[in-house]
Amino acid sequence: MTPARVYQHPETSEIAMPKVLFALSEPLRLNMVRMLVERGEVDSIELGPELPRSTLTHHTSLLRESGIVFVRAEGRKCMIRLREDDLEARFPGLIQTVLNGYPAPVDDVDDVDDVDDVDDEEGA
Repeated sequence: MTPARVYQHPETSEIAMPKVLFALSEPLRLNMVRMLVERGEVDSIELGPELPRSTLTHHTSLLRESGIVFVRAEGRKCMIRLREDDLEARFPGLIQTVLNGYPAPVDDVDDVDDVDDVDDEEGA
């Protein structure tokens, strides 16, 4: 039997603003953080099911090494969650401020089309 993977995480006092801001500067990682805020702990594959495994690993590793997320092995899964309390202790309000300044992407283009259709009907 293979031993469980063990991930290294910075201590709360070691979480540094430049590393956190760098990790949050990439839209894909920022959207991963948004998903974690909304959903709590998830299997890492849920953060980017369409991404190649190597790309997903790169981005989640960067989030972990910066201190933004906590990662743990659960069988074959890689569970990941936001380190909300640690981040709030180090940089109060930072995550919510960044998320508020960067709107969530529109998930479905059809929703936008539906709004246009309503406008067309009202104008007719």
